[in-house]
Amino acid sequence: MTAAKVAISIPARVLKEAKQQVRSGHAKSLSALVTEAVEDKVRRNELTEILNQMDAEFGKPNKAALAWAKRVLKRSS
Repeated sequence: MTAAKVAISIPARVLKEAKQQVRSGHAKSLSALVTEAVEDKVRRNELTEILNQMDAEFGKPNKAALAWAKRVLKRSS
């Protein structure tokens, strides 16, 4: 993977928390943590778009379908 260097501005509180994540071993580096966060956000946006397209094509799930999905997801976690 080719990396590009960028400059970003984030709230000081967020930076402090991110650095703590690195110090505690929850992230390899600040760059790795930011990369993971951006990748996660991009994937969530892509999934949201897919769900929006499905809602437009098939309609939103009804209450029974939502209840079924919650039961299934609860059993799998």
